[in-house]
Amino acid sequence: MRVTAVIPARYASTRFPGKPLADLGGKPMIQWVYEGAQRCPLIDRVLVATDDQRIAAAVTVFGGTAVMTRTDHPTGTDRLAEVASELDSELIVNVQGDEPLIDPAMIETAVQPLLDNPVLAMGTLKTPLTSLEEFRNPNVVKVVTDQQGLALYFSRAPIPYPRDFVNELDTRWGELATAKHVGLYVYRRDFLLRFPTLAPTPLEQQEKLEQLRALEHGYRIHVATTPLGVQGVDTPEDLERVRQLLGCSRTG
Repeated sequence: MRVTAVIPARYASTRFPGKPLADLGGKPMIQWVYEGAQRCPLIDRVLVATDDQRIAAAVTVFGGTAVMTRTDHPTGTDRLAEVASELDSELIVNVQGDEPLIDPAMIETAVQPLLDNPVLAMGTLKTPLTSLEEFRNPNVVKVVTDQQGLALYFSRAPIPYPRDFVNELDTRWGELATAKHVGLYVYRRDFLLRFPTLAPTPLEQQEKLEQLRALEHGYRIHVATTPLGVQGVDTPEDLERVRQLLGCSRTG
């Protein structure tokens, strides 16, 4: 079973234009993501999906493979589906282009359940919350799952509501039956091609979480657990934090 990792990469960004090309230790950030995905033993091929020639050129320079896509895609999943339509891989992994410290083990953890169970159409990851602040932060997406590891709901809200100890959260937040969602996705190719044709759904639109569209249309999402976290780059300040973690300067 062939597995292809696709990294959607846009140049335009409200908070950080040109983010995929930002310098990180002498390499563009997109190269860090690409090389991280390449190190996963379950990945057969890595592609960068972009609508910008500057990103495609940078990928070519470091020896990677870029695929040009249309400029009118509303989401990264739509861009992913365009690329998948030309591939023969059964599994497609969506690796976020703004996570230069992605650990290959995280990708493996997300992919393996779909290799083991052909019924699963989609998979993703969760990791334990590290603080009460994360639980309350709407920018940290929470996920609750059933006993088989299938997603029940994703939310920006602090879920579930701990009725019995809501006034003791400062000391008991570790008992919460929830986790932090990690935005790495694995799709069976036929489902990925179907996904953009599904109508947007009310919960998806209210929460601004695309994965809720799958749940609202009756599809199940397997959520594997990883002890590893991610350090995404949404702003120039985030990039500086990653540079500090790597111990590198702007130019390496």
